[in-house]
Amino acid sequence: MRRLVLALGSLILSTGTWAAPQFINILTGGTSGVYYPLGVGLSQIYGKVLPEAKTSVQATKASVENLNLLQDGKGEVAFALGDSVSDAWRGNTEAGFKAPLKKLRAIGGIYSNYIQIIARTDSGIRTLADLKGKRVSVGAAKSGTELNTREILKAAGMAYPDLGKVEYLGYAESVELLKNRQLDATIQSSGLNAAFVKDLATAVDITLVAIPVEVARKIDDAAYQSASIPKGTYPNQTADVPTVAIRNMLVTSEAVPEEVVYRMTKSMFENLPQLAASHSAAKSIELATAAKGLPIPLHPGAERYYREAGALK
Repeated sequence: MRRLVLALGSLILSTGTWAAPQFINILTGGTSGVYYPLGVGLSQIYGKVLPEAKTSVQATKASVENLNLLQDGKGEVAFALGDSVSDAWRGNTEAGFKAPLKKLRAIGGIYSNYIQIIARTDSGIRTLADLKGKRVSVGAAKSGTELNTREILKAAGMAYPDLGKVEYLGYAESVELLKNRQLDATIQSSGLNAAFVKDLATAVDITLVAIPVEVARKIDDAAYQSASIPKGTYPNQTADVPTVAIRNMLVTSEAVPEEVVYRMTKSMFENLPQLAASHSAAKSIELATAAKGLPIPLHPGAERYYREAGALK
């Protein structure tokens, strides 16, 4: 019987026939952020190259929840911030990981998230220091965004007790409270040209609060890099706004077959214009850098594609 199984396995490899998973669940984030529309775009691409599998897109609280779900076998692909992936691999309990998540494997680095601090102009908030005593939403509790918020405030010599009121809310909820004058500002981690910021800017006058280079340099994590939000990204934004950026990743599990991950990786890079139609953040995805500087091992399927494409030697 063992010989028969091995022989069948050899036949499958030689004919290129393989057993696809029944489901491919893509773990994203809030529906008004960037992860979700990109997840929908990926599902459409995967549907063409993996017609044998049922592809679904799940809205979540983003990075931390996504990584824990992957570890528990409740998803096949997830979006996550690079610093959260590093925390998950190490089992950082303060970041929301009870133990090291060693089943995680990288598909690759994609676009960068920018820390975007958006305040109502009539709140009088112009600088990080002006957040003291104000009503601020900091991202969903223990989400990647909320972990980013803690780092930014720490680098600026502040902490949650310095704020007047802290709300643990995602994009959509924060926008509604800002519109209704129930918040003064929100700190969110997202791709540029984010729909939730545009939505808010059409309803009220907003100010993008800078994270100066000298503050960014105090963050003790190589995942954070000085960056800027280019002028014109949002309505009435007349100047570049200094901030910090963190690279996002596509992550999978060691349990997903090599051939499946190979096809998913290849199809994404061969259909980047289609993915960019889902959200412009995909325009920043580059094959040349996708496999570099990752905090967890590459999945063998992704590695095979990068070597085939010349992105890895």
